[in-house]
Order: sequence, then structure tokens, then C-alpha cells
Amino acid sequence: MTKPILIVGGGPAGLAAAHALSTVGRSSVLVEKTAILGGAPIHSGYAKLVPSGRWAKDAIGSMVTRVESNPSVTRKLGTTVSRFSGTPGNFIAELSDGSRVEAGAALLTTGFTHFDSVNKPEWGFGLFPDVVTTTQVEQMISSGQGVRCPSDGRKPKRVAILLCVGSRDRQIGREWCSKICCTVSANLAMEIREELPDCHVYIYYMDIRTFGHYETDYYWRSQEEFKVKYIKARIAEVTGDGRQLIVKGEDTLVKRPITIPFDMVVHAIGMDPNVDNMTISAVFDVELHKHGYIARKDTYGIMGATSRPGVFVAGAAIGPETIDDSIAQANGAALSALAAAEGRLLEAAE
Repeated sequence: MTKPILIVGGGPAGLAAAHALSTVGRSSVLVEKTAILGGAPIHSGYAKLVPSGRWAKDAIGSMVTRVESNPSVTRKLGTTVSRFSGTPGNFIAELSDGSRVEAGAALLTTGFTHFDSVNKPEWGFGLFPDVVTTTQVEQMISSGQGVRCPSDGRKPKRVAILLCVGSRDRQIGREWCSKICCTVSANLAMEIREELPDCHVYIYYMDIRTFGHYETDYYWRSQEEFKVKYIKARIAEVTGDGRQLIVKGEDTLVKRPITIPFDMVVHAIGMDPNVDNMTISAVFDVELHKHGYIARKDTYGIMGATSRPGVFVAGAAIGPETIDDSIAQANGAALSALAAAEGRLLEAAE
């Protein structure tokens, strides 16, 4: 009997992998630790996605519906993998609900954790109610209630978005660039300006990394069409004067201190490794990258390969990643998992 592929994590990558396997006639068992599928875009209430501009609830929601209606995908929600043993083609996974799954291969699509801005206290989060995160602004927009100051519900007239909160910061052990924050912030700035045309939006940055086509579609468009203002600066602190928030720092282009008042300050939070990665590493016997993500071998050989034969990884589980690239990686890794399950992995890698 053909054994299914075990997929751990029901976000965009996991959903894409399950669908890809079904299109070639392979069944899968999709294990998700929460009660619903969809990953961060659904759990965190994302608004419009980059670069499609589609609402997350529609774009990712359609992927969820496609998997939920697929008879070749067995879903295990509110469940984790407790033990995992065996070899490619003959794995056994013991689940937290007491069931067992015989699998031909495993694919880890376990995603990431949003950086907790409490770890950057000098920038005001947790001290002032109107200091929020990009995720919270996404939720404001996707809820239909619009962008409002949490303290009193008023429409902000001046908003600052601070980039690289929890990214590229050795002082707090986050040396990596989170890849998507610049583009997401430019997108949010345009959405704020679209809803509140009288609101002035400033983006404070070290460098802008709207890579590829995003440079034109988000960086330049946000400035030229939506009049978003960019300030190259080092932020010292975010304080309050009882009425407004005060962002203090240094304009690094002209080498002078700047102090500007705002109604709302937004932390563009980065992507941390999944908080469960130590456990995942132990259960599946796979190595972790030095920054805590799941380590993969080079993609020139076997797409998505980890340190353990027959166990693969895709998406933000390997590091900061866009949704589109996570889906593409999952499709490739699903093919590798299928080859491993059928004993054709070496042939596929040559």
C-alpha cells in the first residue's frame, strides 16, 4: 500500500504541499497544532497580501478550502507529532492525540514566530498604547474598522513606521534581515494613506530592501503616488509628552538629531524562528541553523532536504520568507518527498 506523506504545519507552505501531492495522486496527512488551517496570514489577520493585493482571508482562505475539500488529504488539527522514527519509505509518526501515522516521508512546513516587540522596550511598545506592530495594523485594516489609535479610537494624523524591529540587531540577538518588512511596511503605509488621506506617514529606515519588482511597485509608488515620507535614521527612543508620542533619533543622511511627534508609532516586526523549533529538531532529529531555523542542505541537489534523509523543509521554517516563495518551495519539496517515499530520491537528485 502506498504510504502518505506526513506534512507538519498548515500554513501556506503546508497547504500548497498537500495540494501538490494530491495532483499527482499521492495522499498526505496534514498535522496542524492549532484548531484552524491557514498559518500566520489567517491566525494573525493579515490584510492585503504582497504582491497580489488580494485579501489574506480570500487568498489563503481559498487554499484552506481546497485542502479541506480534498479527500486525499487527512487533516489532524490541534495535534502535534510526539515521536518520529524509521527510514525513508517506512516512517512512523506518533501523534499527540494517540494515533499513529505510517508515512513514506515527512515535510516540515512549520513556519515562524513574529518578533515580540517587548524585547525592544526603548521603542515604546508595552509602555504606550499607541505604539503598535505591523501585525496589529494589519488586523485593524482587515477587520474593516480602519486604522485607529488604540488609546482613544481617534484617527491618527501622523504615523511613524519603524523598520527593522527585531531584525538586523545584534544587541538583541537578531542578526538576520527578515526580508519582507520593508515591502509590507510600504504596503501598509499606502493602505493607511488610502483610508486616511489627511494622515502623514513616515517610514524610518536603516536601508530599504524592497527587492526585485517590489522596488517599483512599493518603494517608489508609496513615495510618488501616496506621498509617504522616508527618513534614513537611527532611532534612540520613543517617549510620550502626555498628548503625543515622540520619536527621537539621528537623521543619518545629514548627521543631526531629530525629534518628531506622532499620534501612532508602528513597529515593523521581524520574523523569528518558530518557538517550537527545538522540540521539532529533537522529534525529527534534524539540525537547526545557527539562528534557530530548521537547517537545509543546498538546493542544487535535493530541494528541501534536511540533515535527515526522508525529512524535508520548506517556507519560513528555514528562515524569513515571502508567502509566494514559501508556496514555490513547498511544491518543490513535495516532489522531493514523493521521490524519497518511492525510493527514487537518488535518481531524482542526479
